[in-house]
Formats: sequence, C-alpha cells, structure tokens
Amino acid sequence: KMGENKEYITYPDEKGSINISEEVVAIIAGNAALETEGVAGLHTAYGKDIVEMLGKKTAQKGVKIRVEQDAVTIDVYIMVELGPAINEVAMNVQQNVASAVEATTGFKVAAVNVTVCGVYHKKDQK
Repeated sequence: KMGENKEYITYPDEKGSINISEEVVAIIAGNAALETEGVAGLHTAYGKDIVEMLGKKTAQKGVKIRVEQDAVTIDVYIMVELGPAINEVAMNVQQNVASAVEATTGFKVAAVNVTVCGVYHKKDQK
C-alpha cells in the first residue's frame, strides 16, 4: 500500500529476501550528505527549530525515505555553509547520497530531493 510506513525495505533474490531497515538507509544517506563539501549539517525536518543542526550521531533525522515500486526516494534536509554555491552543494549531495545508498544497499535510488533549510555562518573561520 502506498503511503504506508514501512520499517524495512525488502528485495527478493533467488536465495531468499534481504531486508534493510529504513533507518539504516537514512543513516547511509545522511552520512553521505554530511560528507559533502559545503554541507554544515543536517536539519531536522520535524519541528520549527532551525537551530537544531544535526551531526553524525543523528544522521537519519534529517532524512526521509520513501519506497515506490522497486526504487527509493530520499529527501535530505541540509544546512549549508556560507560561501560555496548552494546549487552546486545541493547537486553534489544528490550525487553522493544516490551513489552511497546504491553502492551499500543495492537499492535503486529514484530521486534525491535536497531541501536547503538554512545557512550556517562559521564565526571562527580558519
């Protein structure tokens, strides 16, 4: 059923089926986004507090996973650093997230939607 919240993403193969929790997929996606140059952090999509910037420990919180047919759609909510071109940062996030999820899970990634929620200004730049 569409719109149903699946805890696990499943794909069958000849020897049985493989189940990977959505949380695992979200963590992989979140870490790939965080490793992208120009990304200051992830932004929690829940609640109104823009100040809640997320690091590695809560990587799955700034990510939403949707499964449609045999592919995964990933929504990533990021904070960017002041400086680099935002559209380039976002495109790099799309690429990094898609390839990380495909390489580590074997799932096909239909789309990576990047929402830039804010700009993080580093006060003490080196």
